[in-house]
Amino acid sequence: QVQLVESGGGLVQAGDSLTLSCAISGRFFSTATMGWFRQAPGNEREFVARITWSGGDTDYAGSVKGRFSISRDNAKNTVYLNMNSLKPEDTAVYYCNVYPPGNNWGQGTQVTVSS
Repeated sequence: QVQLVESGGGLVQAGDSLTLSCAISGRFFSTATMGWFRQAPGNEREFVARITWSGGDTDYAGSVKGRFSISRDNAKNTVYLNMNSLKPEDTAVYYCNVYPPGNNWGQGTQVTVSS
Protein backbone atom coordinates (compact mmCIF):
# COMPACT_ATOMS: atom_id res chain seq x y z
CA GLN A 1 0.00 0.00 0.00
CA VAL A 2 1.18 3.49 -0.80
CA GLN A 3 2.24 5.58 2.17
CA LEU A 4 2.25 9.37 2.07
CA VAL A 5 4.13 11.41 4.67
CA GLU A 6 3.80 15.17 4.52
CA SER A 7 6.08 17.56 6.39
CA GLY A 8 7.29 21.14 6.49
CA GLY A 9 4.25 22.94 7.81
CA GLY A 10 4.34 25.52 10.56
CA LEU A 11 3.18 28.86 11.90
CA VAL A 12 4.24 31.81 9.77
CA GLN A 13 3.26 35.40 9.18
CA ALA A 14 1.49 36.75 6.14
CA GLY A 15 3.97 37.28 3.33
CA ASP A 16 6.32 34.53 4.51
CA SER A 17 7.31 31.42 2.60
CA LEU A 18 7.24 27.68 3.36
CA THR A 19 8.20 24.57 1.47
CA LEU A 20 6.25 21.40 2.08
CA SER A 21 7.57 17.94 1.33
CA CYS A 22 5.78 14.68 0.72
CA ALA A 23 7.65 11.39 0.89
CA ILE A 24 5.91 8.61 -0.97
CA SER A 25 6.45 4.88 -0.88
CA GLY A 26 5.42 2.74 -3.79
CA ARG A 27 6.97 1.76 -7.07
CA PHE A 28 4.32 3.54 -9.11
CA PHE A 29 5.35 6.99 -7.90
CA SER A 30 7.67 7.84 -10.76
CA THR A 31 4.86 7.34 -13.29
CA ALA A 32 2.01 8.97 -11.37
CA THR A 33 0.68 12.48 -11.55
CA MET A 34 0.91 13.84 -8.01
CA GLY A 35 -1.06 16.59 -6.36
CA TRP A 36 -1.28 18.75 -3.28
CA PHE A 37 -4.59 19.37 -1.58
CA ARG A 38 -5.64 21.31 1.50
CA GLN A 39 -8.47 21.40 3.98
CA ALA A 40 -9.31 24.39 6.12
CA PRO A 41 -11.49 24.02 9.22
CA GLY A 42 -15.12 23.63 8.26
CA ASN A 43 -14.30 23.31 4.56
CA GLU A 44 -14.07 20.48 2.09
CA ARG A 45 -10.65 19.32 0.98
CA GLU A 46 -9.67 21.22 -2.15
CA PHE A 47 -7.17 20.91 -4.96
CA VAL A 48 -4.06 23.08 -4.77
CA ALA A 49 -1.61 21.91 -7.42
CA ARG A 50 -0.59 18.91 -9.51
CA ILE A 51 2.42 17.79 -11.48
CA THR A 52 2.84 15.11 -14.13
CA TRP A 53 5.28 12.26 -13.71
CA SER A 54 7.93 13.96 -15.80
CA GLY A 55 7.48 17.28 -14.08
CA GLY A 56 6.86 18.88 -17.43
CA ASP A 57 3.28 19.91 -16.81
CA THR A 58 1.83 21.60 -13.76
CA ASP A 59 -1.54 23.06 -12.83
CA TYR A 60 -2.67 25.25 -9.96
CA ALA A 61 -5.82 26.40 -8.27
CA GLY A 62 -6.58 30.00 -9.10
CA SER A 63 -6.18 31.06 -5.48
CA VAL A 64 -2.52 30.01 -5.40
CA LYS A 65 -1.39 30.56 -8.98
CA GLY A 66 1.67 32.74 -9.11
CA ARG A 67 2.46 32.18 -5.44
CA PHE A 68 2.85 28.39 -5.12
CA SER A 69 5.10 26.10 -7.10
CA ILE A 70 4.94 22.28 -7.22
CA SER A 71 7.95 20.14 -8.08
CA ARG A 72 9.09 16.56 -7.67
CA ASP A 73 12.23 14.48 -7.37
CA ASN A 74 11.48 11.00 -8.68
CA ALA A 75 14.84 9.70 -7.51
CA LYS A 76 13.84 10.61 -3.95
CA ASN A 77 10.16 9.68 -4.28
CA THR A 78 9.33 13.16 -3.04
CA VAL A 79 7.02 15.92 -4.17
CA TYR A 80 7.36 19.50 -2.95
CA LEU A 81 5.15 22.54 -2.65
CA ASN A 82 6.94 25.86 -2.44
CA MET A 83 4.61 28.50 -1.03
CA ASN A 84 5.41 32.19 -1.28
CA SER A 85 3.51 35.32 -0.24
CA LEU A 86 1.40 33.30 2.16
CA LYS A 87 -1.96 34.69 3.19
CA PRO A 88 -4.14 33.92 6.21
CA GLU A 89 -6.60 32.21 3.87
CA ASP A 90 -3.88 29.67 3.05
CA THR A 91 -4.25 28.30 6.59
CA ALA A 92 -5.14 24.62 6.28
CA VAL A 93 -3.90 21.09 6.63
CA TYR A 94 -2.01 20.24 3.47
CA TYR A 95 -1.99 16.76 1.94
CA CYS A 96 -0.37 15.11 -1.03
CA ASN A 97 -1.85 12.30 -3.05
CA VAL A 98 -1.93 10.92 -6.53
CA TYR A 99 -4.02 12.92 -8.97
CA PRO A 100 -6.91 12.27 -9.21
CA PRO A 101 -6.71 11.46 -5.50
CA GLY A 102 -7.33 8.02 -4.12
CA ASN A 103 -8.82 7.22 -0.73
CA ASN A 104 -5.47 6.65 0.95
CA TRP A 105 -4.45 9.92 2.63
CA GLY A 106 -1.52 10.74 4.86
CA GLN A 107 -1.74 12.67 8.11
CA GLY A 108 -1.14 16.00 6.41
CA THR A 109 0.91 18.93 7.64
CA GLN A 110 -0.60 22.00 9.28
CA VAL A 111 0.10 25.42 7.80
CA THR A 112 -1.04 28.41 9.82
CA VAL A 113 -0.62 31.92 8.47
CA SER A 114 -1.14 34.79 10.87
CA SER A 115 -2.08 38.27 9.72
